[in-house]
Amino acid sequence: MQRIFYYFGLILLGFGVMSCDGFLEENPGTLTTQADLSSPEAARAFVTGIYANVNVVVQGSGGWGGNTLSLLEFMSGKADGVPQTEGFRFNQLTYDSQSFFIDTYWTGLYQGVLRCNVALEQVPQFTILSEAEITNYLAEIRTMRAFYYFYLVRMYGDVPKISEPVRQLADVNMSRSPLKEIYDEIIIPDLLAAESSTLPWRRPNGEVSMGFVKSLLADVYLTYAGYPVNEGQSAYVESARRSLDVLNVRGAQFELFPEYTDMIDPGNKNSGEFIFQVQFDKINRTNPLTPVALPTFAGISAYSNEFGGLVPRVEFVNSFHPDDKRLREKQFFITEYNGQQLGGRYIYKWWDQVAIDQDARSELNFTIYRLPDVMLMYAEASNRAEGGANSLALQSVNDIRARAEMPPVSGLGVDEFEQEVWNQRYFELCFEGKIWFDMLRTRKVRNDFTLEYDDFIGHTNVFNATFQERNLKFPIPLREIDVNSELVQNPGF
Repeated sequence: MQRIFYYFGLILLGFGVMSCDGFLEENPGTLTTQADLSSPEAARAFVTGIYANVNVVVQGSGGWGGNTLSLLEFMSGKADGVPQTEGFRFNQLTYDSQSFFIDTYWTGLYQGVLRCNVALEQVPQFTILSEAEITNYLAEIRTMRAFYYFYLVRMYGDVPKISEPVRQLADVNMSRSPLKEIYDEIIIPDLLAAESSTLPWRRPNGEVSMGFVKSLLADVYLTYAGYPVNEGQSAYVESARRSLDVLNVRGAQFELFPEYTDMIDPGNKNSGEFIFQVQFDKINRTNPLTPVALPTFAGISAYSNEFGGLVPRVEFVNSFHPDDKRLREKQFFITEYNGQQLGGRYIYKWWDQVAIDQDARSELNFTIYRLPDVMLMYAEASNRAEGGANSLALQSVNDIRARAEMPPVSGLGVDEFEQEVWNQRYFELCFEGKIWFDMLRTRKVRNDFTLEYDDFIGHTNVFNATFQERNLKFPIPLREIDVNSELVQNPGF
C-alpha cells in the first residue's frame, strides 16, 4: 500500500484527466491542491478525475489474454481461458497473494479512492460554484468512492479506511479497519448523501446519475443483508426501497431492450436498460473484452490477437433450460461466424461487429448496472422483507423470463422464489462480474449438474476443486504486505 499512497498522496495530490468518450473528453492537464479555485473548468476536472479508475473492473491485466473481469468469472467456476491468464489457478483454487489480478484490483481501487478523497477536499473550495453545483459534484464523488470501497470490502474483507488525502509518509502504514466499519462510516453514508442530491435519473454521457446511486445503494444493502455482515431484515427493506425507486421510473427513464442484441449496438450506449457503464470509444480507450472473448487464433477478425482468455464452461451453458432464448445462437453465445465453426460456445456479449470485421477497436461500453439486475435485486429483497413475493416482484422475474421466451412462474414459496431469482441472476447476468459476488453474499453456489444450490463451503466445482473458508476473501497482495508492516494477511494465504 505504501506504493499507492506515496505515489498518489505526495506526487499526485491532483491528477491528470484521461480523455475518453462523453465525460472523459475534457483534458485540462494536471491539477494539484494549488490549482486555481476560481475556474469552473478546474472544478469539473477534479470531478472528472474520479472516473479514471472505474475501468479497473474490466482492464487488461496479468498474462496474455488476461482481464480483471476474468478473475471473478474464473472464481465462479463458470468460465476458463488460455493458460497464460492463470485461469487454472483460480479454477483449481491454488491462487496466492502473488497471482494475476489480485494486485491490479487493489491498486486500481485504492487509486480511485484517493482521487475521490482529493476531489472531496478541493471541490467545496471553489467559490465560483453555486451551492447546488457543489452538492451535485460531491454526490458524484461520494458515489464513486462508495463504488470503489464496495469492491474492496467484497473482495478483501477488512481493508484500510482512507477518507482523506494522504500527505506525508507518516500516514502511509495503516492497519485494516473492520469491513462493517467501512460500510457504516463510508459506503452507506456516502450513498445516502448522494441520494439527497438533485442528480438526474439518467446522464447520457455516462457520469454518475440518480439511477446509478439508487442501484448501487440497493446492491450495497442487499449485500449488507447477507454474509458476512448478516444485517438481515432491515437491510432487505432498505434494498427493496432503493430498487423500487428505480422500477418506479421504468418506462420514463429505463426500459428493457426488445432484443438481447440491442446490448451490443454501440448506438445504445448509456440508454435503454443501461444504468451505469464503463465508457469506451474508438479513439482513446477501446473495450479490451472483445478480443479477450474471441476463440484463440480463430482467424475470424481484424484483431491481430484473438485471445480465448474468457470462455464459458460447457457445464454452465448446459445448465440453461434448452428452450431459453439466451442459449440460442448469437444471443448470449456464439458457435459459428461467417460460416466458420468455432469449436464451442463463446461469449457474444461483447461482439462488436464493426471492430471484429474492420478496425479491431471496440467501442462497446461495459455494463456495471442494467435494469434486469435492479429488477432481480428488488425481487429478492422484497421477497425477504415481506415474507413472500409481491406482484411487482413476480412481474419483475416474469418480465425477464418473458424476454427469454420462458413461461411465467407463480405460486412459489419464499425460498423457492428466492432460488428462481438467483437462477435468473446466473443466466441473465452471466459474465458481467455478478455471479461471484452473489456466491459470497448468499454463501450458495448453483451446481451445474444437479441444478440445486450447494453451500459455498464444501462445494466442489467442475474442476474438482472444493471451496474452503479461505476462499471467501482474496489475499492481500504480497507487495502491499511487504511495504506496510501494519497489514495482516487474510487467513489461509
